Amino acid sequence: MVLLLWIPMGFVVGWLAGKSVEGKGYGRLLDLLMGAGGAIVGGTVIRTAGHPGYGGAVLATFAAICCAAALTILASMANGRALYSRVL
Repeated sequence: MVLLLWIPMGFVVGWLAGKSVEGKGYGRLLDLLMGAGGAIVGGTVIRTAGHPGYGGAVLATFAAICCAAALTILASMANGRALYSRVL
């Protein structure tokens, strides 16, 4: 059930992370998909590490958000794009 929370959060975080790299990221669709994929991976890793229950869900959601942003930003940086801060 928590997976239904991670995917929309991953979409939002992937989109925001794509906006923070040089150019337009990888485009809206790929940024959203990388964010959702990172959220699923990050949340699953924390859940399998043994953090069940409500506190585990909060921790897993936080890890999902961090992993979604990291995946989108690292993929962009690996292709030579610079990371910078700008107004959305």
